[in-house]
Amino acid sequence: MERLYPLFLLIGSNLFMTYAWYGHLADFRHKNLIFVILISWGVAFFEYCLQVPANRIGFQFYSLGQLKVMQEIITMSIFALFSVLYMHEKLTMDFLYASICLAGAAFFMFRHLA
Repeated sequence: MERLYPLFLLIGSNLFMTYAWYGHLADFRHKNLIFVILISWGVAFFEYCLQVPANRIGFQFYSLGQLKVMQEIITMSIFALFSVLYMHEKLTMDFLYASICLAGAAFFMFRHLA
């Protein structure tokens, strides 16, 4: 079960990160840039509160490369959901191709655990 803590923390971290990076494009597009930067930094604070412990705990169970690949898969998954559900973008075949590449990366990074 402890091996899953980093996964859950990284998911939470990515929710905050994705909003900090892209949420302002929908919610604060007419606001002053300095205001938006400060808001994004505030949101990113919570991202780091989850991301740092995720990596510290995760490094007890996973290699650095495995943590990075896990992070990228989570990032792309949350970004795809965010793009469709929050930003009302359309998923394209490029998301599928990127997902296939990430699945390949996960296979090679985690194959020795199987």
